[in-house]
Amino acid sequence: MSTYGIDYSFGGSNVDFTNGIHYGVIPANAAIYWYEDSESDYGNATCPKCGNEAAADSEDDIDYEPLHEHGTVADWYCTDCQVYFDSDSAYPESPISYSIDGDIRASQSGGDSDIFVTRSPYYTHAEFCSPCAPGACYLLNQVDTDGPKAYCLSADYFEDGKAPYDIYDLKTDRLVYSAPRD
Repeated sequence: MSTYGIDYSFGGSNVDFTNGIHYGVIPANAAIYWYEDSESDYGNATCPKCGNEAAADSEDDIDYEPLHEHGTVADWYCTDCQVYFDSDSAYPESPISYSIDGDIRASQSGGDSDIFVTRSPYYTHAEFCSPCAPGACYLLNQVDTDGPKAYCLSADYFEDGKAPYDIYDLKTDRLVYSAPRD
């Protein structure tokens, strides 16, 4: 490939400074098993009326009003509004983020379609991202082995175990998976 893109961070961000490997970025819809393997984070419980952090229901006899008239289990309460409410009201319908934290560490903000791979026993060679993720590499744009190294997901995250990029073992620098070529 003739270009590796531009590192808009000039080596200052989205890179593991211990080894020079860049963070990998990939759309969540490309890694079909991402949502099955990642953990959803709904954030802290908050009061649906004022948005302040909610307190867990205690065994103390608190004389607060229910937030909803239809009778609510008192899982949470708000000291500012003096109301109580259930967990369904205390958390958003959709997660605020998804993540995995094991051999591979990766995360996705709830409103973002991209996964950031920030640690992995694997890497690939990929083109630098646009200025939106300076210093990171877009994993779907594979480049030759002279290009930047980027952490990547294992082939297990893809349909039929077929990753869209070559995968190298971080410890040995050996090719452990070769992507199907068109």
